[in-house]
Amino acid sequence: MTSETTAALLAGYLSAAGVRHVFGYPGESVIEFMEAGRRAGLGMVSAVREASAAFMAEAAASCTGLPGVCLSTLGPGSTALLNGVASATLDRVPVLAISGQIETAREQYFTHQVVDHNRLFAPVTKLAARLEPASAGTVIRKALRTACAERPGAVHLTVPADVFGAPAGDTGVVVPPLAPAASTIDVYGPDPLPELRAARRPVLLAGIGAMRCAASAELQRLAEQAGIPVVTGPMAKGVFPEDHPYFAGVLDMAGHRVIWDLLARADLIISAGFDPVELISPWSVGTPVLHVDTTPNTDQVYQSGHEIVGNVAASLSWLAGQWRGEPRWAGREVAEHRRRLRAAWQAGRVAGQLNPSDVVAAVRYAAPEDTILTADVGSHKIMAGQVWQACTPRSVLMTNGLSAMGFGVPAALAAALSVPGRPVVALAGDGGFAMTATEMRLAAELGLPVVVVVFADGSLNRIELKQQTMGYPPEGTRIPPADLAAQAQAMGCDGVRVNTVTGLEKALGGLGRNGAGTRPLVIEAQIDPHQYEVQF
Repeated sequence: MTSETTAALLAGYLSAAGVRHVFGYPGESVIEFMEAGRRAGLGMVSAVREASAAFMAEAAASCTGLPGVCLSTLGPGSTALLNGVASATLDRVPVLAISGQIETAREQYFTHQVVDHNRLFAPVTKLAARLEPASAGTVIRKALRTACAERPGAVHLTVPADVFGAPAGDTGVVVPPLAPAASTIDVYGPDPLPELRAARRPVLLAGIGAMRCAASAELQRLAEQAGIPVVTGPMAKGVFPEDHPYFAGVLDMAGHRVIWDLLARADLIISAGFDPVELISPWSVGTPVLHVDTTPNTDQVYQSGHEIVGNVAASLSWLAGQWRGEPRWAGREVAEHRRRLRAAWQAGRVAGQLNPSDVVAAVRYAAPEDTILTADVGSHKIMAGQVWQACTPRSVLMTNGLSAMGFGVPAALAAALSVPGRPVVALAGDGGFAMTATEMRLAAELGLPVVVVVFADGSLNRIELKQQTMGYPPEGTRIPPADLAAQAQAMGCDGVRVNTVTGLEKALGGLGRNGAGTRPLVIEAQIDPHQYEVQF
């Protein structure tokens, strides 16, 4: 019989897997694990609410490539965790969510704060399991491997309070493989090479599968060798450098009609790790697709007569090695496409006002190249997804699968903790910021110099635009005015309100550079939302 507790074994596995922070909210049922985590060197980050903790875990995993971990107590703690757990699953991000439970002896009949976690979490996770002392090691390995296996997602573990302190019967930390290997590839359907070589106007569509497989170099090689423009999914921004001559924009973001027109006019789409969770509008083009991903095309969002299944980097390298012929697109053609795209996302600007695209462009200009951007959900996300130039993978964090408001601020805090030393900026709407504004107290407490720019227009814009399209007046979408700068200052942060580009540029001065402030900063940017009407 070993003396190592189940809590200590779980903490040891997480540490060995590279986890450095557990995001959660304390509770009586998880005290033993919190202490075991402290002894194992895991930092316990107490969010203001459990949903924020789950978003933080997703963001930590998104910018490091390692599993994110969130923790809740039983009852209301576990139910509050649900939204962020569902977000991680739909965003294809590996997260291990751990919830305490009442003691085993009372679980079957007691009602106070007792929720059936399996029924609660099974629909929104890859696995909902229970940790028992005798099989703890096996279940932990299964949880980690399942969360990280293609396609990644969240796994939930229920742990009764008396289990954490019980001796584990399955000890010895052996972490399973967690990242996709550069393995062999399999081809399904007819040989794709003749169709690839016959294509005269092919387009590469790169997604989060390419990012997980670290396929940036292979994407660039194929794009340059074959002369193929590259469109990326919004959650894969940066997997192909957006200052590259063959970069052709981001799907379903501002100016989206120009991107869809490019895909419609192509004679072949090479879908490189693109995942349907990156779509906002339905797939509407009939262009033939060559499916390249770690998983087969079981979604059938688009039809594909050819599939290459395996590591995306290895698959693209194989395609580049088999390429024959001259480059298909001239650089000037792609440059002209980008000019049309730029004109499209700039359309609708109101002279003399602070427009949404002005805000994104000013922040991008002020921020160092290595800045990590987090984007909350709303009209501003659609604008940021196109306007913000990303040149490295995992430098832009956004949710698109669940698209839950309240993601941006917690994600920024987690990014600052997970990748210390890099500037972090969050873009949020006033609705999303209201959901998580109190997390700025945590940013101040931890000394995280994140910059949060709030697009303040006093409405839930995307819903209001839909009401307008349907001929209805605004109902339930107005947000009462609030002094966000004063709120920030009350929580130990710096705060400023701006309504001009000049004022915004002044507020952003020194962002992320030597001599910049060490306190979190909230900028309330009072925008004119009319530009959104043209975009969406």
